[in-house]
Amino acid sequence: MSVLVIGGGLIGSQIARILAESGERPVVMDVAPQPEALGDIVDPGRITLVRGDVLDRPGLERIMRENGVTRVVHTAANPLLTLGAQENPYSAVQVNIVGTCNVLEAARALKLGRVVVASSNVLSHHLAGGADGGDVMKEDPFPRPATFYAATKQAVEALGINYARWCGVDFVAVRYGAAAGPWRGTGGGGPSNIFRAAVEGALRGEEASVPPGAMDWVYSKDAAAGAVLALNASHLESRVFNIAMGRLYDGEEMAAAVREVIPNARIRVETPPGTAVAVQPMAGAVDLSRSRAELGYEPAYDMAAAVRDYVSWYRAHRSAQEGSA
Repeated sequence: MSVLVIGGGLIGSQIARILAESGERPVVMDVAPQPEALGDIVDPGRITLVRGDVLDRPGLERIMRENGVTRVVHTAANPLLTLGAQENPYSAVQVNIVGTCNVLEAARALKLGRVVVASSNVLSHHLAGGADGGDVMKEDPFPRPATFYAATKQAVEALGINYARWCGVDFVAVRYGAAAGPWRGTGGGGPSNIFRAAVEGALRGEEASVPPGAMDWVYSKDAAAGAVLALNASHLESRVFNIAMGRLYDGEEMAAAVREVIPNARIRVETPPGTAVAVQPMAGAVDLSRSRAELGYEPAYDMAAAVRDYVSWYRAHRSAQEGSA
């Protein structure tokens, strides 16, 4: 009886670590595994790493059967998230929507237990429309997703909820804030790469930039903890949960957090080129009351704590590897 973690990247690696540290041996599936980067986060001897593609449903079901999978945490997504989806919407639809549908259908066919799927708080912010004031008898009653990535995440949540309603799949979605955290491999979205560039640049004495608009972030360790809580929680009343820091940080506050940990860090507050669509200012912080009440989730990392933990990880792992390269 194993947990399958689909996507061994920024957040999936941390989920695997938490599961391994709790005594489980998770199966980590990735279309292009990065064992060296994964090994920075979790002991490779305590996981089973397999190559697999969510777009290959027969292969996905074979991996589930061969490894005795009973539950799933699905974090795989189209590369570069919002930025990648704007550049290649067809690929985003295939990986995010069709891939997730394959996971849900496999869970239905094999009668698996809970399936936790990564969603995003872009559904709270990247919205437009809703001119008809909620009147469902009119054509435009509610705000609609304003980016391709947000549209895929809305579809994923709607599919999952209907698989739960009509097919008995125990679906739960965790809506992540702008994610950041330790990871030297490829992947991640605009915000995670901005965070990494700012902190690592500051450590090297270089000038870096952070976006001016206010954003609600989540550190990857908190994101993973929220997913594991959702995986293990019993008697849930809800199926969608916000997982984030639960407060906004604008560019000046983010820069101050970096300088608190790295004195004399040179941080410009400006939108890094080509990232504007992914770092749109957020109107408010997401409400964590449901996640607190039903999952017991409480963010352990504010922005300064996130920067401090990242710096500690970088000094222990990345700098040593760069020095030996």
